[in-house]
Amino acid sequence: MSKSAIEVITSVERRRRWSTADKERLVAASLERGATVSAVAREAGVHPGQLYGWRRQLLRGSQPTAAFAAVRIAAAPSPVVSSAVGLIEVEFANGSRMRISGAVDPATLGATVAVLASSGRRR
Repeated sequence: MSKSAIEVITSVERRRRWSTADKERLVAASLERGATVSAVAREAGVHPGQLYGWRRQLLRGSQPTAAFAAVRIAAAPSPVVSSAVGLIEVEFANGSRMRISGAVDPATLGATVAVLASSGRRR
């Protein structure tokens, strides 16, 4: 029986440290058309769940937050000064879209906005 040398490695960390640039590069690769998270994660040597976490983390900061704008409907319509017809387009967070052109009855407009704003599904 012969003695063999044993090498003990003590300085290697078990955890890899990914820089923000590396995370952004992998997330961008996973968002490309035709790419799958599993394939990108496999090539990089990370678990797909980790890559999904990075996507949520990086995309959360880039998406605008929803906010409401103050809207007031005038009691009496003001006289039309020009003959140009205006157009208002409202897109709701649930995907509903409403276009208004010309003169509109304030009560009808208010009821329509309330229905579209409260609708949970896309129309």
